[in-house]
Amino acid sequence: MRGRWTVAAGMVAGALAPMLAGCAGGGGNGPGRPIPIEGDSISYETGPCFGRCPVYAVTVRPDGSGVFTGKRFTAVTGEREFRLTPDQYRAFAAKLAPWRPASGEKRYSPGEPGCEHAATDLPSVDITWTRAIGDSQHLYYYYGCRIGDGERPIADALGQAPDLLPIEALIGPRP
Repeated sequence: MRGRWTVAAGMVAGALAPMLAGCAGGGGNGPGRPIPIEGDSISYETGPCFGRCPVYAVTVRPDGSGVFTGKRFTAVTGEREFRLTPDQYRAFAAKLAPWRPASGEKRYSPGEPGCEHAATDLPSVDITWTRAIGDSQHLYYYYGCRIGDGERPIADALGQAPDLLPIEALIGPRP
């Protein structure tokens, strides 16, 4: 019996170590803000529209690594790695932060609460924030949703966020 408790205690300690490591570290993030650690990422993926809207996915990490995947109507198709500065990562994360759900998922999609009225044929964006400790938050926003007076700030912020990354040449000219 004692051997099982030792194994169980070792497993718990092993599982807690990465989480506790994420709590260490310092400054710049402000109280209550997650501290970026290796393995954190933000994935931003656009959806198609009726027309020539660029469809792509981009994933960035605080270590400066990024991956762009062009799908349709982009200057490049397929996967391309790129580098970004810590300031570019922080600016991108900050632009999206006001709409990051505290936990789980938030959706603005036609027919769902918060998007009962929607224009058709517009693109969407799908954003996932993932932390190395394994939790994630997810936001889906369809640009045709009419969510009242607060609509423009979210649409503008989500639409402008990729401009803060060094991927303009990969996306190409926008309609």
